[in-house]
Amino acid sequence: MRLKKLPKSAKIGLVTVLSIGAIWAIYRSLTRLGYIFPIALWSQVFCETCQSQPAYHQPPNKFIKTELPIAKIVGDSFNKASISILIEKSKYRLTIYRDKQPIKSYPIVLGDNPKGDKLIEGDRRTPEGIIYIKDLYPHPEWSKFLWLDYPNADSWRKHLSAKQTGKIPWNASIGSDVGIHGVPTKSEDLISKQTNWTWGCISLKNADVDEVYHVSRTGTLVEIVP
Repeated sequence: MRLKKLPKSAKIGLVTVLSIGAIWAIYRSLTRLGYIFPIALWSQVFCETCQSQPAYHQPPNKFIKTELPIAKIVGDSFNKASISILIEKSKYRLTIYRDKQPIKSYPIVLGDNPKGDKLIEGDRRTPEGIIYIKDLYPHPEWSKFLWLDYPNADSWRKHLSAKQTGKIPWNASIGSDVGIHGVPTKSEDLISKQTNWTWGCISLKNADVDEVYHVSRTGTLVEIVP
């Protein structure tokens, strides 16, 4: 049936449906690009009483170095739900905790602008606060990738506040795809020499990220502090 032969009410309905579809497609695109937060976060982003989660871990007094592989430390029947991770940016240290007790530390590097909280796409900073692993999988270039759920509601509140105060441009994107991963093949010296080479992700030696991967799961809590 040709459009011109449709009743007026049908034409209006069709235009309405197409308009809603177009608006939804634009919204989805802007969400993926980091310009608009997902509908699911609306109530949390605009929550006037919501605050950043309090510190979860007690940082270890020293770098916990052991030659034992993490699999030997936790044993065969450990519960991944008992595992959490603390990342101390200024100390370039990632520590694995079991039942909130530190069990092993690893050296890390960050982006080449490591100081300060991540606010926008491309600032090469690492987000701070309580974040969770939303997915993890083998990576063709960096051994493993543990994908963090940045930006979350707390990230969006910081981002919007920075826009309101003029700290960042109003049209800036918040960024995405932050994770924990290894290094390119034969590039372990990036960690040994403490070369901050990422765009804001946390990078470890490949053998080390394999250990972190071994004890982590979707939903593992990751706390990142300055």
